[in-house]
Amino acid sequence: MAGDNVVRGNPAHWKPENLVGKVSFMELMFSNDYRHIALKGMFTSLIMLALGGFFALVFRSELAFPGVQVLGESNGARVYMTLMTLHGMVMVFGFLIPFVVSVNYYMLPRVLGNDRLLWTGAAQASYWVLIVAAVLLVIGRPDFTWTAYAPMSFRTGNPLIWMGHLAIILVAISEFLAGAVLFRNAISWKGGFAKTPLMAWAAGTIGLLFMISVIPLGFAGFGLLADGLQWTQTAFFDPSRGGSVQFFLYVFWTYGHPAVYLPFVPAIAVIYTIMPRFLGHPMWSYWSGVVAFILLALGAMPIGPHHFQPVYTVSGDYQRFVQILTMLVFIPSVLHVFNWISTLFMAPIPDSARRAIPFKFMIFSIAFIVYGGATAFLNAQIAPDSDFIHNSYWIPAHFHAMFFGFTGQMAIAGFYYLYPYFTGRMFNQRLANWHFWLWQVGLFTKVTGMGVAGYLYFPRWVYDYLPISGWPAAQMAITIGGFLIGLGFIAFIVNIAWSARYGTEAPEDPWAVETEPAPGEAAAQPAE
Repeated sequence: MAGDNVVRGNPAHWKPENLVGKVSFMELMFSNDYRHIALKGMFTSLIMLALGGFFALVFRSELAFPGVQVLGESNGARVYMTLMTLHGMVMVFGFLIPFVVSVNYYMLPRVLGNDRLLWTGAAQASYWVLIVAAVLLVIGRPDFTWTAYAPMSFRTGNPLIWMGHLAIILVAISEFLAGAVLFRNAISWKGGFAKTPLMAWAAGTIGLLFMISVIPLGFAGFGLLADGLQWTQTAFFDPSRGGSVQFFLYVFWTYGHPAVYLPFVPAIAVIYTIMPRFLGHPMWSYWSGVVAFILLALGAMPIGPHHFQPVYTVSGDYQRFVQILTMLVFIPSVLHVFNWISTLFMAPIPDSARRAIPFKFMIFSIAFIVYGGATAFLNAQIAPDSDFIHNSYWIPAHFHAMFFGFTGQMAIAGFYYLYPYFTGRMFNQRLANWHFWLWQVGLFTKVTGMGVAGYLYFPRWVYDYLPISGWPAAQMAITIGGFLIGLGFIAFIVNIAWSARYGTEAPEDPWAVETEPAPGEAAAQPAE
């Protein structure tokens, strides 16, 4: 559209093209074209989302009512723990992290003006190593939860459990390579330090965090593998042979807490890229975003011990020091959120943005980060965390709001935003709206139900429970929320598959900023 009622945001960095329709399967799988690498990463992540979501719906069906009805009496606990482990690992390492990284792979070259992704060989290797890890996880069927606590994780009685340990090592290698790619592309910017795009700042800081934090993850996987197979006369984490469980806690959570930010920061980068495009004006503050990225990277690693502060290994002055550091991490998160909200209030939101599905997902992602962040305040406090909430459903409520409510939805927002650029067509708006509302209602119901269950001290890692007042209702709400999310995902998949062939052809700029004339004013005449 043309005319005074059309206000463009950042220029469209590339034109829509039917990339999906032109690429062969072999080219998509093995080409070093960054667009193909990003596409297969996104599509594979959606498969992982379907797989992880299916696992969740199975054990959610079990938990909907007290008593055993789905998983069986004899081995229900083992099946439940296996499904929970696979759900957690597949959703974090197979869906969230690779999805937002793939979206960044697609956007970074255009934002930086390179027209290509540097170190595509490393990006390619990162993808395939992760695929091998996923296959090993499914075959090995680990039931040691995503934290893989020693010595439980190598005394499960499963002869294939070593595959889960090897998968942990491969995940570390894959994420190291992805971090190297992000960092290398971030420092390729030649436009001057003060004009570095916020997406480049995000890629640089999170790239470094990837490369540093996965070193302890790889070591944890190697130690579990060696202890489980008894390769050496000494042991790392097996207390029966002189190893230290406390050592494992510190090693794992040196990675485990930064793991929260590995998908979190790339998702924030997507916000800083698409928000100005939809609003038609720059962000409210540039340097607050830069400072927030740096502070998040610096604060991510040393606060891992708050994940096990109820045990004796963290106490006294050191425990209080960890609590203070944890509270300080709120500062960069609030800087980001305040920047986004201030940007939204700088000017009236254009009607085109209000209609745009990526923008809607972005807005509700911000709502969920506020929701999840508010619950995190209690998690950081020594007394309530140690004595009440640490092993209750309050913790899953927090990380589902942050991981899926924010990061997962921002990944989907990035996908919807990029969709016309790699298909040449627009998705169906009605189906996309169904997807959007099913997810918002489902996620809010699920997260709130988990919060209520945590408040009622419903314990984690149980597949059956007594009909104590409030517990069945909370579990039913969580299950209903999960199935609504599943229905939304089906609408999403049907939409993107159908629209790739039959959708309306995308305009030259799919996300042109349009403002309608105020009531009573004449519409602007088209430009000659």
